[in-house]
Amino acid sequence: MSTTTPPASAAPGEPAVLAEVVRSGFVEGRHRGSLVVLAADGSVELALGNPDLPVFPRSSNKPMQATAILRTGLELDGELLALAAASHSAETFHLAGVRRILADAGLGVEALQTPPSYPLDEAEQESWIRAGGHQEPILMDCSGKHAAMLATCVANGWPTASYLDLEHPVQQQVLASVQQLSGEEVTAIGTDGCGAPLMALSLVGLARAFRALLLADPGSPERRVADAMRAHPEYVAGTRRIDTWLMRGVPGALAKMGAEAVQAVALPDGRALAFKIEDGGYRAVGPVLAALLRRLGVVGGGDVLSRIGSAPLYGGGRPVGEIRATL
Repeated sequence: MSTTTPPASAAPGEPAVLAEVVRSGFVEGRHRGSLVVLAADGSVELALGNPDLPVFPRSSNKPMQATAILRTGLELDGELLALAAASHSAETFHLAGVRRILADAGLGVEALQTPPSYPLDEAEQESWIRAGGHQEPILMDCSGKHAAMLATCVANGWPTASYLDLEHPVQQQVLASVQQLSGEEVTAIGTDGCGAPLMALSLVGLARAFRALLLADPGSPERRVADAMRAHPEYVAGTRRIDTWLMRGVPGALAKMGAEAVQAVALPDGRALAFKIEDGGYRAVGPVLAALLRRLGVVGGGDVLSRIGSAPLYGGGRPVGEIRATL
């Protein structure tokens, strides 16, 4: 007899159960969180948990940061603009792109203030270590964003050594763009894993910002970022990553994950969504995202939603369960 249980109810404003950990038919754990879906007209269509509370979107803020650098006048397009909004896997083409952004600004990799890291992608990390490689700043998944910020400094005659300071002009431009695109005031500022200032937003504000990027006028900074990301999704993430699969498999979709299990997506019909798994359990992101998109009637080519939503649990070397969305 199956011992699975229906989703646990949540008190108003409390995180909702978004996914269950099911092993051998037994629910051994739950992932709670909050989510929001905006309708095509921008109104709230679905809300679970408390999507009005501010969270740190982490790297889901990167498209807004990339918009800010274009608004300063930096000329960046195509795959290099996608890389400016990326959490890359440190594949060979990612590293070459970061070097190109820096070289075009007359800078070298030593200008990067990202912390030394190994590649984010496990396969790339194993290959790098087997080849005798060590942690390097360029390998950090945010090095494309940092390279673009440094290039912005050079283009505007701003100091490069202090580009991560909140008071620096490039970070003030980022703050203004985040607030304008999200339609809300930033209520908290922290430090992201890469060392850059991190602006808190509600999930509603995050979804609103992604919707604004996708619906902006062609040729505007916002739309240029969205178009570059959708045209070059492998530069936004990597060849083995959910954001890439989604933007390749669902025409017109814009997607960006963030650390601590944040995900934001905008669809070409004007709908948008954002969610966060409260405990930061990234393993629940794919199942929740796939289930939510199915609920919205989204169909992806090549059964991309099944690929995104697959999260098997193993026992004795064979599948014995799964992370299962409760939506």
